[in-house]
Amino acid sequence: MREVNCLLEELIVLNNVRKIYKMGDEKIVALNDINLSIDEEEFVCLLGTSGSGKSTLLNMMAGLEKPTKGEIVIGNQHIEKMNEKQLAKFRQMNIGFVFQSYNLIPTLSAVENVSLGLTFRGIPRKLRDKMAKEMLNAVGLGDRLNHKPSEMSGGQQQRVSIARAFVGKPKIVFADEPTGNLDTKTTMEVMDLITNMARENHQTLIIVTHDVEISPYAHRVIYIRDGNVEKIVKNQTKGDVE
Repeated sequence: MREVNCLLEELIVLNNVRKIYKMGDEKIVALNDINLSIDEEEFVCLLGTSGSGKSTLLNMMAGLEKPTKGEIVIGNQHIEKMNEKQLAKFRQMNIGFVFQSYNLIPTLSAVENVSLGLTFRGIPRKLRDKMAKEMLNAVGLGDRLNHKPSEMSGGQQQRVSIARAFVGKPKIVFADEPTGNLDTKTTMEVMDLITNMARENHQTLIIVTHDVEISPYAHRVIYIRDGNVEKIVKNQTKGDVE
């Protein structure tokens, strides 16, 4: 884990963020007036049970859903005011995603899956392939460049997903239950990989999980319960002081 730099600034700020879903005549409050800030280069774990609102909170910060009310500011940009086209561009330039189900395209090789996101950024193919191969080497898959997802284990597929998230060097990486389908040994390997890469690239990392064993990797653990921030715990054991 990194040592905290007092000069680091707030990167993500949520002010009174509320999300209500309507199901017929019923209103379900998924997030209830969340106030939260996350610093540059910070690793935060959003911890909660299924249905707590943690994935909804991640979706709000990632610009995948819009709040019913409230502000979401990332790097001084109000993403809740952006239209879909602006949000798509913002995500392409600033955000990487790691998913529980890997979300790889089955007909594409590892290199093609990793380089796909770079296509939308207008990067020439030769450079895209070079960047993808370098990133796959970095995650230990240099000998699996041309393998399709069906030819890889779950842990290898998640490494491809991680390479895809980090290849464009986004400011923020969001990971939604990234170890949910992995065994304990592979979980630790994947967590070491994600946190080391985020630290080396000076990125902010936000992980959603229900697994308390992942929480020691974070600088702060934000407990989500019934759409509220129940408590925030700092992990002093990593040598971090806020």
